[in-house]
Amino acid sequence: MSQHPIANLQAVLDDGVELGIFPAAQAVVLHKGMQVFGGVAGNVKGDTRFDLASLTKVLSTTALFLRLWTEGKVGPDTLVSRYFPGSPAGVTVADLLYHRSGLPPFVPFFADALKAHPELLDAACPATLRAQVHAEVLHAAAATPLDAPVRTKTAYSDVGFILLGDILARAGGAPLDVLFHRHVAEPLDLKARFHRLTDFPVDGATAPTGAMRPREPAPGQESLWKDVPSRPARPGEVDDDNAWVLDGVAGHAGLFGTAVDVARFGQAVLEGAAGTHAAIAPGPLWHRALATDPLVAGSTRSMGFDSPSKGHSSAGRFIGDTPPGAVGHLGFTGTSLWVDLRRSLVVALITNRVAQGRQDLRIRDFRPAFHELVVEALDLHVLP
Repeated sequence: MSQHPIANLQAVLDDGVELGIFPAAQAVVLHKGMQVFGGVAGNVKGDTRFDLASLTKVLSTTALFLRLWTEGKVGPDTLVSRYFPGSPAGVTVADLLYHRSGLPPFVPFFADALKAHPELLDAACPATLRAQVHAEVLHAAAATPLDAPVRTKTAYSDVGFILLGDILARAGGAPLDVLFHRHVAEPLDLKARFHRLTDFPVDGATAPTGAMRPREPAPGQESLWKDVPSRPARPGEVDDDNAWVLDGVAGHAGLFGTAVDVARFGQAVLEGAAGTHAAIAPGPLWHRALATDPLVAGSTRSMGFDSPSKGHSSAGRFIGDTPPGAVGHLGFTGTSLWVDLRRSLVVALITNRVAQGRQDLRIRDFRPAFHELVVEALDLHVLP
């Protein structure tokens, strides 16, 4: 019997490792609720946890917002100033979710924290100091000046999701990692979890992302900080330095998991939108959450999620090309999730491309090529 074309995706993952685009990868493809591909490349296994980076924004933060919205504990119109009195006036939770708050994309809060408290680099750093720094960073995030007036443009912001994570923790009455386990991981049978620094060592194997703390600057960040104390990092620590000074648990990054975890969450998005799975939220709330921002013209953002942009999208040419489109998200470490609502297709592609340096951006070409091959292999590139 001839091999199904989708099995060729394994060779594509292996090529990614061979070419040095990433040291290791996992991928899972679901179509109409059935797994049609699962692959592993590099020196990892199927249960190796990867740093999911900004996929945390959807798997944890957006999902928890939907759960707490369902319970009436927080909503799109909730003012950020209710929880952070010093924050810019008029900014709402919806503004954070849609990335239209006017907050800047990135502020290196960790740099000031490490200069003031170099003992954070010690494995034996007391939990009381980590809690103090957590409060200091959140205060600084809330006091961050806006780059633009609220609701005038879309600007992807880690700062906004740092604030959102704390708002949800307070509204839910428990730490973010506890809420994630209770309201997302358990109902969806996910093994994903946060790696809290005060709860080390972590259980199980994790794919490496970097050797030093803080990490090297990402492209474009080279001049944002200097003279920050550094030290070799422990395996299994979150890659993102701002999430690291927040004890490894934050609204913008910090979650570790497998491609299976990411794909299962993607399937929950499909079923939530279809109204057939209400473990996180009922269908009407999913519909509101997945709709593109109604206030900022041209935005590709929905609540927490992104949608494929016109031109060179990481989702490739096909995913999301037909109404009702697609939703998904990327992670800086080389992770991604795309959910095609028309095709009932979920693609989870998980890599640790930053382990060999942050300057190599070939993942930007690999992602769309991989997604196009998925759609073509399933003969879904032309829809009736």
